[in-house]
Amino acid sequence: MKFLNREATVAPAGFNRWLVPPAALAVHLSIGQIYAYSVFNAPLTKVIGISESAPDDWQLATVGWIFSIALAVLGASAALFGTWMERVGPRKAMFVAACCFSLGFFVSALGVSLHNLPLLYLGNGVIGGIGLGLGYIGPVSTLMKWFPDKPGMATGLAIMGFGGGAMLASPLSVMLMNTFSGAASVGVAETFMVLGVLYFVLMMFGAFTIRVPAEGWKPEGYVAPKQTGKLVSSNHVNVSQAMKTPQFWLLFWVLCLNVTAGIGVLGQASVMIQELFSSASVGEAAAVSAGAAAGFVSLLSLFNMGGRFLWSSVSDKIGRKNTYTAFFVLGSLLYFAVPSIGAGGNKTLFVIGFCVIISMYGGGFAAIPAYLKDLFGTYQVGAIHGRILLAWSTAAVIGPVLVNYIRQSQIDSGVPAAQAYSVTMYIMAGLLLAGLLCNLLVRAVHEKHHERDIKTAAHSGNPDDETAISDAYLLGESVSHGGAAVWWRWALVGIPLLYGVVMVFVKALDLFR
Repeated sequence: MKFLNREATVAPAGFNRWLVPPAALAVHLSIGQIYAYSVFNAPLTKVIGISESAPDDWQLATVGWIFSIALAVLGASAALFGTWMERVGPRKAMFVAACCFSLGFFVSALGVSLHNLPLLYLGNGVIGGIGLGLGYIGPVSTLMKWFPDKPGMATGLAIMGFGGGAMLASPLSVMLMNTFSGAASVGVAETFMVLGVLYFVLMMFGAFTIRVPAEGWKPEGYVAPKQTGKLVSSNHVNVSQAMKTPQFWLLFWVLCLNVTAGIGVLGQASVMIQELFSSASVGEAAAVSAGAAAGFVSLLSLFNMGGRFLWSSVSDKIGRKNTYTAFFVLGSLLYFAVPSIGAGGNKTLFVIGFCVIISMYGGGFAAIPAYLKDLFGTYQVGAIHGRILLAWSTAAVIGPVLVNYIRQSQIDSGVPAAQAYSVTMYIMAGLLLAGLLCNLLVRAVHEKHHERDIKTAAHSGNPDDETAISDAYLLGESVSHGGAAVWWRWALVGIPLLYGVVMVFVKALDLFR
């Protein structure tokens, strides 16, 4: 279909670039549902027993693998298809992402109906994971080309939606399961079908409205900034060459260690706060209930989302290297302090500390594409971003394993549950210090890795060279601002986000009652 080709997505003269972020947000709000997948875990263990688990029902541990498979496939598919996405353009990539992500729900619905676990793994895990990978990288590189003046803010706008997707998906999924559940069903299969349709429509809105800038375009009044630091390069590196540089692997571990320190805690946040502030350790009055713990998890989701936009925007001002230095220094200090805060029973300080930690976890995701752009240029930056997301897949395994197994070994050795996280927190602090070292070692990419003339490469007949035009050649046209077309698109993605934020505050109130 020619409509999906890159040529069909080139924006006309006078196109408003603020029409593009809602398209990116629509996709990321949809695929961000994976962060809320845990709401299905308990119902999936009662598909046969309905009211309680039957002997033939799935175990929680086996169901929990769906989340891990999806994140692993996200990283693998982003790495595998990143170069293809750069070649064919964001619309085709986002279209395929929508088809895969929605198809994953339909296959999983069939798996629930037939009580076939491999179909669940295939659906939400593998097929849905491919949709996650393509949907994640497609909008990001496009936004950086539209916002050469604010690349950090641009990536934050898109990736903010991924962090906020859980705030929308969690209450929506619970509401749908309550609606469809009954004496013969827990409502999961029906919920999967509805979500498959809803997310397909929302992601198609993003695919149909995405645009890439025409050759000769630049933001109104934009002047390419002077290179004030060696880490912001006007040169370009292709994806295969980028992987041969030490900078790529240093950033791989920068992202991996930052994510590892956050994702393990994020996955156990509810259990952790209940055990640290149990009635046995802080008294009945100050104990955190299951409902209040859910509020804590929702609050972390909000800061995960907000941190993606805030920190990536800050990185435009202070630089990417300084931003990650702040993550690692502040994060390690907070992790070192957590055991003492928990032992002191100060719930408010504990909540604030982890909200800051998770904001930096989210900020690390949002700032990494701009960091890559600084070092490697915009040529194939989406493909480079896709390859480096394998660090996320690695962290998705390491983080939860560290938290879960160390906690269990501590409890098995007789340590009270309220003190079982101390060793884990110190290890997380150590990981962040290792990340700090990697970040401090980042230097400018050696000129031997630089691409030949980027404009020639973009128009060559070699499929490996086909990509979007570099921001270095964005010259000429201005862009208009305002208009109803902007507002209704922003409302389409803004209203669901607002609903999610309101639900977070409603749940979070239980923490301080």
